[in-house]
Amino acid sequence: MRLRVMRRLLDIQRALVRHGLDDFVRATHLYRPFRFLALLSPWTWFERRSGASRGERLRLSLEELGPIFIKFGQALSTRRDLLPPDIADELAKLQDRVPPFDSALAVATVEASLGAPLDALFAIFERTPLAAASIAQVHAAVLRDGREVVVKILRPGMRALIERDLEVLEALAELAERYSSDARRIRPREVVAEYRKTIIDELDLMREAANASQLKRNFAGSKLLYVPEVYWDLCRSNVMVMERIHGLVISRIEELRDLGTNFARLAENGVEIFFTQVFRHNFFHADMHPGNIFVQVEDPENPRYAAVDFGIVGTLQPRDQHYLAENFLAFFDRDYHRVAALHVESGWVPADTRIDELESAVRTVCEPIFNKPLKEISFGQVLLRLFETARRFDMRVQPQLILLQKTLLNIEGLGRQLYPDLDLWKTAQPVLRAWMRERIGPRSVFKRLRAQVPDTVEAIKTLPQLFQTAVRASSEGRLRLKVEDSGVERLREEIERRDARREASLGAAVLWLSGLVWIAAFQDSRWVGATLMLGAIALFVASRSRRR
Repeated sequence: MRLRVMRRLLDIQRALVRHGLDDFVRATHLYRPFRFLALLSPWTWFERRSGASRGERLRLSLEELGPIFIKFGQALSTRRDLLPPDIADELAKLQDRVPPFDSALAVATVEASLGAPLDALFAIFERTPLAAASIAQVHAAVLRDGREVVVKILRPGMRALIERDLEVLEALAELAERYSSDARRIRPREVVAEYRKTIIDELDLMREAANASQLKRNFAGSKLLYVPEVYWDLCRSNVMVMERIHGLVISRIEELRDLGTNFARLAENGVEIFFTQVFRHNFFHADMHPGNIFVQVEDPENPRYAAVDFGIVGTLQPRDQHYLAENFLAFFDRDYHRVAALHVESGWVPADTRIDELESAVRTVCEPIFNKPLKEISFGQVLLRLFETARRFDMRVQPQLILLQKTLLNIEGLGRQLYPDLDLWKTAQPVLRAWMRERIGPRSVFKRLRAQVPDTVEAIKTLPQLFQTAVRASSEGRLRLKVEDSGVERLREEIERRDARREASLGAAVLWLSGLVWIAAFQDSRWVGATLMLGAIALFVASRSRRR
């Protein structure tokens, strides 16, 4: 393992011990050899005497360790049902209350990137950040024409920090895959590779601006979700300016309740937005922790979501999208045989899996939670059973679906906070069925065919020329069929090597026979019989070798 990776692992365990999180170090086998060295350090003793709660100590250690660890804490914070309240409350602060970087540096970054002094760009620029998160921080501002905006500024040195921790993740994934059969099933190296693409993309604010524009176009005129406008003239790779939205952060439940918000409708709208993004648009916001979701309550009976932070979005391959939709619908219909068959067809489990056994296992996990509201479902128990099922049937993680699974967990966690009586299945089912009808309906089929007409016409135009060329080549004996197959090529090479060996054997036998005959011609006549006998044997062996 590289020295740089080992040094970072020591930094991680030192931060955990410094904040009094010894249990985490003890649970991490990799750190056990170094634990006692850290515990003997005087600064560790003083740090452990602080009166901070365990939740605060955990939050502080994640903040110290950097953006990847902060994002891990953000993801955990959405699942209050799986965490003790004190830890959940502290991790929630990671959503938008990470310590900011120096405002003077933020101003210098904006001026350098946009090529103008701050006063020429904005009528007002608030130096105190509106919010600060793991990758960037946001300042409120007003444009010269009076429009309210927010200015998002990338934290300095982010790429180097993230690359360092990605090296650690890649090294740990390689070790896990090498020494653990369970880890190989999870495919850790592929998971880390997928995560690398996601988080590196998040460092480009121009990409985030493009994501926001696409999402705004997808929900144009929608009463469910509002997406702020991007001001492209003021966007660069490390600075982005977009419309400021007003509303309440979704985690401020009591304030929303005081305003008379219809929580049942709000929760149902959230589920509808998610399934619409995934299946109808195939473009979904994949970082939906509470710090990125606002609620506009001008009409409390019809509250509307407003989203920010579009650095992470997800899309699906048509094949995965189809299998997911089919799986959901089969589950809604309690058709567990279909669920099992789809897992085999999609390649998510080995092809030799017995469908009847997988069907029984799926039924055992799903039946107890069907038609129950969120408050009656223990997702901790469900996840444990799913992991057991996955291990039994050698079900492999699909790295391309990880963003979707993470987002679904976020949505379910938000729904549980907003409206625990939400029936997730009843809300999602109509959206999915409508999408499936559209997908296989005559209008959709006609639309796809019409989209393919130009390519088909172009292909037809080239057919006469291709046919004429093929006929000419055939008549002149130049027509060849080239088969690109590595297995066939290896077989051909092996046959050629064996033929060469046999030719050499036959040649050697002939030369040997000739030599013997020549010797016999000049020696005593009694050698002639022996020479002819040996020559016959040599010819026989060579001919048998050639026939093989």
